Amino acid sequence: MLSRTGIYTCRALVVLASLPEGQYLGAAEIAQKIGAPKNYLGKLLKVLTDQGLLQSQKGKGGGVRLARPASQITLWEAMEPFEKVSRWEGCFLGRPLCTDSLGCPVHPRWKKVRDAYLEFLQQTTIAELLEGQRIVPSD
Repeated sequence: MLSRTGIYTCRALVVLASLPEGQYLGAAEIAQKIGAPKNYLGKLLKVLTDQGLLQSQKGKGGGVRLARPASQITLWEAMEPFEKVSRWEGCFLGRPLCTDSLGCPVHPRWKKVRDAYLEFLQQTTIAELLEGQRIVPSD
C-alpha cells in the first residue's frame, strides 16, 4: 500500500533513527544505505525537513537528523506529505456523500480496510520500525 516514495521515506527515517544522538547524515550516504536515487531522496528529505520531522545542517559534518525522538514520529506524519493519507477519508468511488447510512456499494468493506490502515499509520512509530530493522549505518 506504500508507494516507492513511501518506502524510501520509511527506510531513510529508520537509518536516521539508528544514528547516535546529535549526529547528522548526508543524503548521499542515506541513499546508498537504502538503495535510493540520491537526487530523489534529497528532495524527499527536504520535504521532511520542511514538515519539521528532520533538522538539517550545512557544511562539514552536516546532513539531516531526526528533529525529535523516533518514538514520537508516526508513520502517518512521515507518509502524509507524500501519500496524502488524510484524503482517504472520502468515498472509495469518489462520491461527495458516502456515510454509513448513505454509503456507496463498497463503503462497508472499504471503511474497514481504510480505518485499519489509517490506525496502523497513526499508531506505528519509526522507533517500532527500527526495532526490526535490517538497515544499519556502517561506521
